Amino acid sequence: MPAGAARFDIRDFGARGDGETLATGAINAAIRAAADAGGGMVAVPAGRFLCFTVRLASRVTLLLAEGAVIEAADPARHDGAYDLPEPRPPALYQDFGHSHWHNSLFVGDGVEDVAIIGPGLIDGRGLTRDGPGASWRKQAGERPLSMAGMTEEEIAALEPPEERMRGLGNKAIGLHDARRVHLAGFAMRDCGHFAILATGCAQLTIADLTIDTERDGIDLDCVRDAIVERCRVNTPNDDAIVIKSSLAMGRPVASERIVVRDCTVSGYDPGTMLDGSFGRAQQIAPDRDRVTGRIKLGTESNGGFRDILIEDCRFERSRGLALEVVDGGAMENIIARRLVMEEVTTAPLFIRLGDRRRGPDGTGIGSISRVEISGVDARGIDPRFAATIAGLPGHPVRDVTLRDIRLTYDDGADIAPPPAPEELHDAYPEPSMFGPTPAWGLWLRHAQDIKIVRLELSSTGAGARPAIAVEDAPGLEISAGDRLTCVTSRDIHMLDNHPT
Repeated sequence: MPAGAARFDIRDFGARGDGETLATGAINAAIRAAADAGGGMVAVPAGRFLCFTVRLASRVTLLLAEGAVIEAADPARHDGAYDLPEPRPPALYQDFGHSHWHNSLFVGDGVEDVAIIGPGLIDGRGLTRDGPGASWRKQAGERPLSMAGMTEEEIAALEPPEERMRGLGNKAIGLHDARRVHLAGFAMRDCGHFAILATGCAQLTIADLTIDTERDGIDLDCVRDAIVERCRVNTPNDDAIVIKSSLAMGRPVASERIVVRDCTVSGYDPGTMLDGSFGRAQQIAPDRDRVTGRIKLGTESNGGFRDILIEDCRFERSRGLALEVVDGGAMENIIARRLVMEEVTTAPLFIRLGDRRRGPDGTGIGSISRVEISGVDARGIDPRFAATIAGLPGHPVRDVTLRDIRLTYDDGADIAPPPAPEELHDAYPEPSMFGPTPAWGLWLRHAQDIKIVRLELSSTGAGARPAIAVEDAPGLEISAGDRLTCVTSRDIHMLDNHPT
């Protein structure tokens, strides 16, 4: 915001921070006044301000003061409703939540030079976490295999029909086709389906946020030139920081030139990261796997991913790093380095090229290549799931380097060597999709030109499975470099005749 820009206090427009009087009209009027003045700052002072949809405007900064709370109103309890989902073609290839932005607590559609800055709180208690899935006709791979035993009634409770979403809000911050957006300094809790959904945006900065929510944390979809840094995101029921490239913009758009650094993601009980108690009562996420809270690229991959850097991040009580391409698109030039993981609830590293092809006719099998992962120290790993690189026959994951990786697994001595896992080419990608992996430390299948330098694997009870299992991995190199690796040739189970 330019120096000397006008300042607008929402109390001057009738807002009352009593937690009972709706402030939606006052805040929107203050934003319009700032926009009409050519830009400015809208100040939200200490108090609890109850709101339905707040519409962001170009060249306007919203300042949440210390003690300021924007609370999402609940249409079941308060007199009003959220903006309706904007009219769009049917959401064939992504779910309802990814296909609309106006039904949010804060919405910025086509805006430029916008900011929300802290240190206040966005409390999304009146939002819903639910929404219908995609109406894709094939439906293969729509849900994780771990949900296969759920009844139709249980699925329907998580995915209500679209007509039930009218008037409800399911995002705390929804950004669509926005430019030069800055979100910094504030806290968020109980934010519905998404704390932040940014789609088709560019030059986005998200910094110093604290997010504790019941579903997705930060979703960057079809985004370019973005930085997420110094954020703490707790999401036991879904992904904490996820980069996607869906068809939500109506065409394939790559997510590219994105940096995620110095962030902590976790899967503690909802609300207990913000209050400092870090609860561990919840064991299972809604998909029937263990708690989530991870960093992921995918699942939607139609537009592809390029030039992504993930560095200096910490994972606590969460699934590990996942890189997934199953809906076409190319994933290339991915760097992940200096990652620390404690209590990994599935696999520490999961790289999967699949063939769900959720997209229009002509969508092909995608690709994963030029990935470098280094400086990973992961402990307390679920012993069922090795670090995994898995492509498809004739479509291998290519050119991946694992360097300076230290993985420590919990006791898996009672896990017998499983039968050869099925290919499951069109299944939803999750580390649990194959069941217990053929190795306890590292499993490679349909992977080409994989280079492993200084890998340390240990387990409190590895059992009968080998440390490493390899199938169809031509060009594999495993090297101790200048430091001894604990994996020796007798720890490697070759499932075919490809040499290492």
